[in-house]
Amino acid sequence: MPRYGQMRDGESILIFVSETFSERQRVKSDPGRNPKADEFPVMKLNWQKNFQTGIYDYSEMLSSFLGLAPAGGRAAGSLAKATFSRQEWCGHMFAQALFDPSRIRVSGASYFDGDADLTQSLEVRPNAMPEDALLFWARGMAPPFLQPGESQDVPFLTGLRSARDAHQPLAWSHINLSRNRTLQHIDVPAGEFDVEVYSAQLPNAKSYVFFVQKEMPHRILRWQFSSGEAAELVATDRIKYWELNAPGGEEVLRSLGLEPRAPRFSPEEDQ
Repeated sequence: MPRYGQMRDGESILIFVSETFSERQRVKSDPGRNPKADEFPVMKLNWQKNFQTGIYDYSEMLSSFLGLAPAGGRAAGSLAKATFSRQEWCGHMFAQALFDPSRIRVSGASYFDGDADLTQSLEVRPNAMPEDALLFWARGMAPPFLQPGESQDVPFLTGLRSARDAHQPLAWSHINLSRNRTLQHIDVPAGEFDVEVYSAQLPNAKSYVFFVQKEMPHRILRWQFSSGEAAELVATDRIKYWELNAPGGEEVLRSLGLEPRAPRFSPEEDQ
């Protein structure tokens, strides 16, 4: 992926997990803590990126919460919330967008000049595609649900990460979403697959292309963005990752093609 005018190698981890959400708090609803009328199901995507930039590394996470049922005046398949955070040696930042029936409330804070305190309110547009919901759309979880060979122009909302990279507020534009008519066969580190190709094209030539497994569970096997960012699937699993936080869970991480963070110093070196 690009940073500071150069391409960087790194790891991108997509964690999809269903949760029960609180409409009032816009957080995961623990059992028995909120009335049933306040709860609705979501699909959460935690999208982590880690990459090195010379002496220091970047760590990013985009969390998006897609409603799986109507809630709070939103239709099923609509974003309820998105958050983004970034940490690196110069400083860190955080941004959040809450989607209400008629408004989108954006807030944030940052170490960096020009981004220090972010407050914004945007009107909701019907049938819109937020950038932070594109991965849900490519997997068939969010509208528009296109037939092979079909395309559609819809309103498009800048994503939290893109807005921070551009040092600009979130803004509306339009995007063309399309689903290729023909299948492709691709080879990635995770194996060989028949894929459908989903493309998103902005008027300014910015684009996103997703290669999605034809069969269930419609995993994203490759993506290519006009920024130069590209990724291929190394491994995937369906696991209760939150139960694997004890010593020994590192071996499951290795089965996904990842390595635990190496300790900086060993106890022997400290003595």
